[in-house]
Amino acid sequence: MLGAVLFGLALALPTLAQAPATSGQSQFRDPKTGQIWTPETVSQDGKPINPEDRAFDPQSQSVVRGTSVQTPAVIVMGSVPITAGPTMPMATIDDASLSVIPGQRWRVVLYLNNNSAGTINPAIDCRFTNTGRPVEEVRANLPPVAAGQRVGTTIYGPQANVFVDRAECRLASPS
Repeated sequence: MLGAVLFGLALALPTLAQAPATSGQSQFRDPKTGQIWTPETVSQDGKPINPEDRAFDPQSQSVVRGTSVQTPAVIVMGSVPITAGPTMPMATIDDASLSVIPGQRWRVVLYLNNNSAGTINPAIDCRFTNTGRPVEEVRANLPPVAAGQRVGTTIYGPQANVFVDRAECRLASPS
């Protein structure tokens, strides 16, 4: 009997510990100390948190949408078989990866394979998004890529203080 009461109390404690806030904020009562915590009082050493140190809500950020044009350098990484034809595209994007340079910008590092027998002048469109919402669109006009070459490049996106969770890049117009 005592075990059932303790089990019921253990289940109820997390619910009882969350006290509704009178000002519309969430509060949490520490079950061990009895102290009530709110977003304004949660900090180190009991000091209030400065606004710039509070948790960031990426869905509430406001960004200026726009398109920028870049002419990034390319590095020849090697060669690929010349396979372009009715079922194979002239060029393909490979191994695109999104990362951030802290304090600077978001970037996508990717590889472009020229599967054709001729030189192409590729353009790559990258769309940087936050939970599906566009943040910035970039057009990267690459220098000519010779037949059968695999090249690597870096395309830069928005500043690092803007939240980005995805970047989709596609070949815009190989010619």
